[in-house]
Amino acid sequence: MLNKNALVVVADGEGAVLFRNSQRHGLKLETVEKLVPGDLADQGPSGAIPPDMDWQEQLEATFAKILTRRLNQMALQQEFDQIVIVADPSTLGQMRPLYHKELEKRLLRDVAKTMTKATTAEIERALAA
Repeated sequence: MLNKNALVVVADGEGAVLFRNSQRHGLKLETVEKLVPGDLADQGPSGAIPPDMDWQEQLEATFAKILTRRLNQMALQQEFDQIVIVADPSTLGQMRPLYHKELEKRLLRDVAKTMTKATTAEIERALAA
């Protein structure tokens, strides 16, 4: 079970929502922040770009890198004790190699599932299962 104030991140290559668990016993997610790729002109995906990767895939990989850096920084600044990351398989595949050790220590689980269009109640049910 998630602690109170645990961070839950629901992401795909086009955006992410950060939630906090607001209950000591049980699960009640409250939206903290919504993130979108924004201007990525000076950024690029992590590692080598495969020759068959199109522009949209590059933007999604870049967003995954930026999001992971943000989560790593939050872990280093001890902004959460626990984290659950729910992301589509492609985004999660881009994120995992970039996890900092501090993020890994706090990571309860990461789930390869697309839930960015799900309601908060649907996300809560999926995490409780």
